[in-house]
Amino acid sequence: MNDKPKKALSPSPAPPPAAEEYGIETLAIHAGASPEPVTGARNTPIYQTTSYVFEDVEHAADLFNLQTFGFIYSRLTNPTVSVLEERLASLENGRACVCAASGHAAQFLAFFTLFEPGDEFIASKNLYGGSITQFGLSFKRLGWTCHFVDPFDPENFRLALTPKTKAIFIEVLANPGGVVLDLEAIAVVAQDAGIPVNVANRLSLCTFIMPAVIDRSPILVAVSSGGEAPILSRVLRARLETFVPAGLGRLARFAGAIRDRVQDAVPAGTGRRRFWEDFIDGPIAEYILAGQEDAARNLLDETLNEAVEDRKSGQLSNPEGEVYLVGSGPGDPDLLTFRALRLMQRADVVLHDRLVPASILDLVCRDAKRVFVGKKPGDQALRQEQISRLMIDLARQGKRVLRLKSGDPFVFGRGGEEIEALSFEGIPFQVVPGITAANGCASYAGIPLTHRDHAQSCMFVTGHMKDERLDLNWQAMVQPRQTLVVYMGLRSLPEFTEKLIAHGADPTTPAAIIDKGTRDQQQVITGALDRLAVLAAEAKLGGPATIIIGTVVTLRDKLSWFKPRNSG
Repeated sequence: MNDKPKKALSPSPAPPPAAEEYGIETLAIHAGASPEPVTGARNTPIYQTTSYVFEDVEHAADLFNLQTFGFIYSRLTNPTVSVLEERLASLENGRACVCAASGHAAQFLAFFTLFEPGDEFIASKNLYGGSITQFGLSFKRLGWTCHFVDPFDPENFRLALTPKTKAIFIEVLANPGGVVLDLEAIAVVAQDAGIPVNVANRLSLCTFIMPAVIDRSPILVAVSSGGEAPILSRVLRARLETFVPAGLGRLARFAGAIRDRVQDAVPAGTGRRRFWEDFIDGPIAEYILAGQEDAARNLLDETLNEAVEDRKSGQLSNPEGEVYLVGSGPGDPDLLTFRALRLMQRADVVLHDRLVPASILDLVCRDAKRVFVGKKPGDQALRQEQISRLMIDLARQGKRVLRLKSGDPFVFGRGGEEIEALSFEGIPFQVVPGITAANGCASYAGIPLTHRDHAQSCMFVTGHMKDERLDLNWQAMVQPRQTLVVYMGLRSLPEFTEKLIAHGADPTTPAAIIDKGTRDQQQVITGALDRLAVLAAEAKLGGPATIIIGTVVTLRDKLSWFKPRNSG
């Protein structure tokens, strides 16, 4: 018979219920366990077996290599103990738990990680008798010296300190007397002595905290709230776990092993940085993550051999440059697309406008050079022709140029002009659209741009004046059942509203100005069309501002949802 045994010959430990979903009472009963698979029993059975069946050699190897869940033999763990460990970890908001057969064993495990021969520690006299024997006699054989003190006076701990003191040990509640000690005062003694202190749920007494750790050794990611929100840290760690491949440690070790070869083959600078970026995002990394290291080594050998030959022949040249035309949206960093974020991290140079906020610029690659090319009222850093020339020149130098624009580059962003220049010069480019100011600001203000009862069309116009004149199709803008969205119209608002009314718009038409839309400083002003310019002046709006005109504005009172933290 060649049939393999069924997959689950022994129950595997179940993950604990998430603490953010269940209360402590539920966790104390259910965490770490699932119903017994054969009988459906809710309580965890006591498994007295010492050994377990493996499906095959591969299954056994995966278990011993900790690449799959399961049980090997009871000296390591068994199903009953595993449930206890998972449950305690859930109740204490810990990452993991190790249960020992006795208090003596637990104390030994804790101290063994802290002490070296010759180290000393201080302990309360009010301890379980067995602990006093272990500390005073057994630990001496390991070169650890314990000094016992009366714990009711915290100053006794201070008097017993020596330069070799590594820890202070007390019991809460103390066995067998059940006494409660002055934790705060004892913690202060430890802090003053430079001894790390962590007291559960007493942040003020802690000199260190335990972050939630994602372990892909040698890659470690720690998530910490500084002790303010440990549950939040744990939830974030759980979410990040889904984005961090299990094989990332293998990839890091592989990269470390080839660093010298890469330094010899690839010149320092942009070329080497590109190599490592392509290595991480390319087929070599995919092979490693899939466990196909032989294929990865073969491809790596080919790549580095080509680089060495190019270096010997003197055929080295700058890598090909490229331009990324990226829309950053109306201001809220959460509205960036995944693709925008990815390209922002790959850029060598960033050309950005005034309206791109610092919170978005902070997400750009730290090593990228930042160049301001935007416009301020009455001032322009560079003319459009100069911006286009700068992009072309940088790309020809082998740079990856990020042209970062507010909103969407193709909606009053002159993106078409810029890629037209790039195309003419044969420069490779990508365009990443962004959420437009109209869509983003309207949504955050609770104003739909279209609605069956109010508007069946929407028109976008610019209020930017050319030669101090507004040259617009006024008749087209005063059509019924239409929403009008005005970009860059704050400065020209008095003239704009006057001309709109002169061409037939109802002076009482509802209108809104959304200043710094989607940001924490968002401010929304509403009123009749003929009063809008006055209201804007009174509010001293600074922009950027988006203006919406039409009866859809009346829906704001019912649909407004965004509550900016810093609004006036």
